[in-house]
Amino acid sequence: MRFDRIIVADWSAANLPTSAVNRANAVWLGCHDAEGGAEWHHRTRASAEDQLNGLIETAVAQGARLLIGFDFAMAYPAGLAARLTGETSPRALWRWLAGAIEDAPDNRNNRFAVAQAVNEAFPEGPGPFWSHPTDQHWPGIPGQRRGIDYAVLGLAEHRLAEAAAPGAKSPWMLFNPGSVGSQTLLGLPMIHRLALCPGVVVWPFDPPEALAGAAVVLAEVYPSLIAGPVAIEANRHAIPRDQAQVRLLSRALWRLSQADALAPLLEAPPEAAEQGWILGANDPALLAGALG
Repeated sequence: MRFDRIIVADWSAANLPTSAVNRANAVWLGCHDAEGGAEWHHRTRASAEDQLNGLIETAVAQGARLLIGFDFAMAYPAGLAARLTGETSPRALWRWLAGAIEDAPDNRNNRFAVAQAVNEAFPEGPGPFWSHPTDQHWPGIPGQRRGIDYAVLGLAEHRLAEAAAPGAKSPWMLFNPGSVGSQTLLGLPMIHRLALCPGVVVWPFDPPEALAGAAVVLAEVYPSLIAGPVAIEANRHAIPRDQAQVRLLSRALWRLSQADALAPLLEAPPEAAEQGWILGANDPALLAGALG
């Protein structure tokens, strides 16, 4: 599992183009390859997706291997896909979300309306999505977690991947610090589109033999697995934490790839076929060690 280039994407759920000056909430792409490292920021998700498409096309055309990691959940706890699509496949859910989510070139989007519609598909009780800005009114989305009975909904509150990565938030949480729910709702339609490109597979949903021969592999990452080095890097260079995250995680994955040491990070439990998995969650010490 050696790659010629590693990209790590820190996604954004911004409702407008982010500031040209304050880049803390922008989309950040970190790259590492044989020529070294680089980071790019994008004020909109559309701009970032355009660059990712270009990087994928270049890798396929050059016969190079590319790994792209995204810092949002690639799937939900078991049960959601079946409720909305009649299938357990995460791909069916990506396709459903691609049809439901509206995400304009200026970042304006309907993610809370889609979350509310999903909640309405569970007449058993409130949820599963929760949390929204206090100045907005979404009667179908509880403002807080309490009161949601996930057992009654036939869902889990967390995926196994979150349990394996302390600090990782549930994709049901849409707003407030540390949340990943909005990024997931806005990111999965893009994964649907990218996965349709020739030469692209998605780990851990595609079989190992497809993974081994693919030009491009998409995966879920969690940069907080290396939170300590990230904090040091951000302080040392006075850069946004998001930029430090993509810089160091792409560097760590690149070094492991060149040492033929990525295989342990690509191990995932059987449940990952529906719920997804975080690359490196089973051995964060290996990631941190690659930065040493």
